[in-house]
Amino acid sequence: MEVIFGKRAGFCPGVKNAVIKTEKYAEQFGKIYCLGQLIHNKQVTEKLKLKGLKIVDDISDVPNDVHLIIRAHGIPKETYKKIEEKNIKLIDLTCPKVLQIHKQVENYAENGYYIILMGEKEHPEVIGTYSFGKPNISIVENPEDIKTTIEDINKKDIRNIAIVSQTTFSMDKFEQYVSNIKKMIKKDSNLEVNKTICDATRLRQIETSQIAKQVELMIVIGGKNSSNTKKLYEISLKECNNAMLVETIDDLYLNYIKRFKKVGVMAGASTPKDIIDEIVEILEKTKTENYIYG
Repeated sequence: MEVIFGKRAGFCPGVKNAVIKTEKYAEQFGKIYCLGQLIHNKQVTEKLKLKGLKIVDDISDVPNDVHLIIRAHGIPKETYKKIEEKNIKLIDLTCPKVLQIHKQVENYAENGYYIILMGEKEHPEVIGTYSFGKPNISIVENPEDIKTTIEDINKKDIRNIAIVSQTTFSMDKFEQYVSNIKKMIKKDSNLEVNKTICDATRLRQIETSQIAKQVELMIVIGGKNSSNTKKLYEISLKECNNAMLVETIDDLYLNYIKRFKKVGVMAGASTPKDIIDEIVEILEKTKTENYIYG
């Protein structure tokens, strides 16, 4: 079996920084809190819990005067104020790219722009970014959201419009939605388009597409609740007839995989190297049987 492995698979810089520093601080302080899942990978999270990391869902669950990590996805603007009130020792590991978007959106809001944020409405990064753009901001997750957003812009009669996106948003969807928005806004509008999809995400999506076109089966490794991993799986399905999304070796259906001669592998930004290496090693040792493409 031939295995084509993506060079850009695995931790992005922001996630790598968050994991390394969280491990360091957990060992240093013995117990450390994190607001929400540090990254969307349960295997990494469980290992960090054993070292003293405690996950909480709300700032009200964090005791006063403790160490609190802000994960790579960032938090809403209002939460920072609550943290100050509780005298919490803050360790902000928000991805620098996300922090940059927060500042950008806040600046647009202060200058009277209407902000269109492309992303998943329930994703923590999007929830955080949204809070910096109030009151004139809408989230566009699907084509239906574009219509209601344009209606809101017209109702408020705002001519300055800015578009930003979740760092892990689909490049194809971004381009498509921008094109639709340009057709629907008033002709005298001032539209500023910021493709704030991070380079690591963009390049990983491009490489996934390229590999998927060359293989008979595409395997994407990552957390099943990870936004960027799901997008890699969607891209794989678009370019390859067969695709699998796996978290660990337990999800590998080798009897099925053995039917292919050429397999591609890509991993999401929250997938640790040890899991990737383990799966790739198994695949490289697997022999093709009952080949179905001949």
